[in-house]
Amino acid sequence: MARHFEIERKFLVKRLPAGWKGRLSSSIVQGYFPIVGKELEIRLRRKGSHHCITIKSGNGRRRLEEEVPISKSVFQALWPLTGATRISKRRYRIPCHRHTIEMDVYRGPHRGLMTAEVEFDSRRESRLFQPPNWLGPEITGHREYANEQLARRHGIPTPQIQG
Repeated sequence: MARHFEIERKFLVKRLPAGWKGRLSSSIVQGYFPIVGKELEIRLRRKGSHHCITIKSGNGRRRLEEEVPISKSVFQALWPLTGATRISKRRYRIPCHRHTIEMDVYRGPHRGLMTAEVEFDSRRESRLFQPPNWLGPEITGHREYANEQLARRHGIPTPQIQG
């Protein structure tokens, strides 16, 4: 099996882009299994009618990611193991030049938080990306904004972000 590295940048959303509500979107719930390491996460995800387990390793712009599709019944059997370490959000796909920005609008205890991620084919492409003006400070690599950390804290982080 070939390894898949995810190259992405993540931003806070400063203001909602024009026409965002009419864009393709999906409801996402994620739960995280208890792991004792900061560099590894194992998540259970339902995105629309699709279910998977994802294992991620690393932090920052480039991370190892392996996603394994599972059945709805396996998802339902494993979901209780995530306890209260969960998030819920709606993801909107916003076209931006040659890229697609995935904007997450969080629900529940994270209501009010909006983030956006852009995936790239190369590190060079990620460095050259010019974010649109509706995006705010970049939070790539800021662990407090990682979905796993949000799920464990049940609130919106308020660190000092430059930019």
